[in-house]
Amino acid sequence: MARMASPALVAVIGSGPAGIYAAEALVKQTDGNVRVDVFDRLPTPYGLVRYGVAPDHKSIKAIAKYLQKVLENPAVRFFGCVELGRDVSRADLLDCYDAVIYSTGAMVDRQMRIPGEELPGSIAATDFVNWYCGHPDAADHTFDLSVEEVAVIGVGNVAVDVVRILAKTAEELRETDVPEQVIEALSASRVKRVHMIGRRGPAQAKFTTKEARELGELPSASISVSPEDMALDPASAELAESDRKVGGNIKALNAWTGEPAAGRPRHIDVRFWRAPAEIIGTGRVEGLKLEKTRLDETGRVTGTGEFETLPVGLVMRSVGYQSVPLEGVPFDERSYTVPNEGGRITGPDGDPVPREYVAGWIKRGPSGVVGTNKSDAAETVRNLLEDLEGSETDPKRTIEELLESRGLPVVTYEDWLKLDAAEIALAESLDRGERVKLARWEAMTSACRGRE
Repeated sequence: MARMASPALVAVIGSGPAGIYAAEALVKQTDGNVRVDVFDRLPTPYGLVRYGVAPDHKSIKAIAKYLQKVLENPAVRFFGCVELGRDVSRADLLDCYDAVIYSTGAMVDRQMRIPGEELPGSIAATDFVNWYCGHPDAADHTFDLSVEEVAVIGVGNVAVDVVRILAKTAEELRETDVPEQVIEALSASRVKRVHMIGRRGPAQAKFTTKEARELGELPSASISVSPEDMALDPASAELAESDRKVGGNIKALNAWTGEPAAGRPRHIDVRFWRAPAEIIGTGRVEGLKLEKTRLDETGRVTGTGEFETLPVGLVMRSVGYQSVPLEGVPFDERSYTVPNEGGRITGPDGDPVPREYVAGWIKRGPSGVVGTNKSDAAETVRNLLEDLEGSETDPKRTIEELLESRGLPVVTYEDWLKLDAAEIALAESLDRGERVKLARWEAMTSACRGRE
């Protein structure tokens, strides 16, 4: 990329990995001849690294240290507590910047669309994840952990994380960054059995082998899977041979087909070939009806007409995520993504929309791992800078003027560092690891202002 005559002004909406990797790519691909303003509706950066990665996965959470270096680059600024659609509009951003990159993720759970899904006790897994990860929107959520049996629908990494947190003791989580109120609630949990349920077979499970092994190594929970559920059809057996990940998963799962370890307070029951058919209850969840499934001749899952009911008091669905539309920005209601070509947003006619781009899950759907966002963002930025090369844009006003005129209490990166320090100090005062999150909005914003 040739160096531009004057710094490009780019707004990035969303400070998760996709957004920050986009900021990094902008700096690198322009040799620093850029100004990048990264916006988030929360007072905290890092998105899913802070609020989606499980608290006991400290090595993955350490990615925040890498992302931190990007935000500390002189060419990059952080604007927290600024929400697109509430505080600033799409038109506002286009008035203030040469280009805008939307990287708002995909954090709405898909529904199962089965009878009884609306009952109290039927929840989205991400509500539970947000709660134990200290997201301010979920700080005051409550979950009935007085029940003895819980069903988690899904066999992806998020489902495994939820199962693992339910199966661990509160003491095992004390060294993590979960808020104090979460530790207190988990201490009172009466959950004894957690069912993890997949519509397909073990060869189609979406979790990683590392996640599976972690589940089998919990000191506080035994684990089992039926040998019948582990039977592989010829296509699945071939996949297990040719695909290293699938083969690793099958090996890990086969280790759970024997007698589960005795004397542990909790048990994890992994069930494949089961599809949720109905959530049963009067006034709240009292059971989950499952239909046994199989693959038909075309490889699609179909019901067998054979049913069973689990006596669960809580059902958590983890069956996929979807992005939500951004006001004024094209959106595909089928794929739940913004239509684009290489990150260039395209309109109904298929032509690129000038100066607007996407990165991350809202660009490609909820796929890949945290690192996938790096190459994804780099592609978007290459196309953005190619479009700006030789073009003339003339921002009508500065973002500082706009935000000041509206009296918005913006959280700067320096303000975030005060909150960061407050969480580290809280952990020290409670003798609880490296950090304990502040989860409530008032506590977070007060810490950002340097107040206790």
